[in-house]
Amino acid sequence: MIFKRLYDLRTDNDLTQQEIADYLMCNRQVYARYERGLREIPVSMLIVLADYYNTSTDYILGRTDNPKPIP
Repeated sequence: MIFKRLYDLRTDNDLTQQEIADYLMCNRQVYARYERGLREIPVSMLIVLADYYNTSTDYILGRTDNPKPIP
């Protein structure tokens, strides 16, 4: 599965892959593989990114088009 929303969220916030990789404490190449769908992103990292971007995991996964997290 390609996570286009990971790319969109990152670029909309003017962040580099390296900055997000540093935040997740992983290698930039590993993060790039998550964005391209070449590697499955661990649930724990998905939750961290949803919190970081103030959105829901469902939005990142493409299950909803509503970027606002459910209270």
